[in-house]
Amino acid sequence: MTTKRKSYSTQFKIDAVKLVTEEGYKISEAARNLEINPNVLRRWKDQLKVDGDQAFPGKGHMTPEKEELDRLRKENKRLRMEHEILKKAAAFFAKESM
Repeated sequence: MTTKRKSYSTQFKIDAVKLVTEEGYKISEAARNLEINPNVLRRWKDQLKVDGDQAFPGKGHMTPEKEELDRLRKENKRLRMEHEILKKAAAFFAKESM
């Protein structure tokens, strides 16, 4: 039996965080009223504080920093593989010339 994960709109997340930051509700109280886990609300609050307007980009979307980090990791992996291939080729040709 599988349960479907709930998804919340960006506006819902922002409004939920505003209950805590602007209205003075405690995280546990706001989470109970919204029927969400307090840890989820705490994570949303932290994410909004850190990322500001870039918080909650949506399904499959990443912040520009995360996109660049992902691109750089892929490029780094490719360059490491190319380096290993060149090292093996150099060793092969050095061995053949002897």
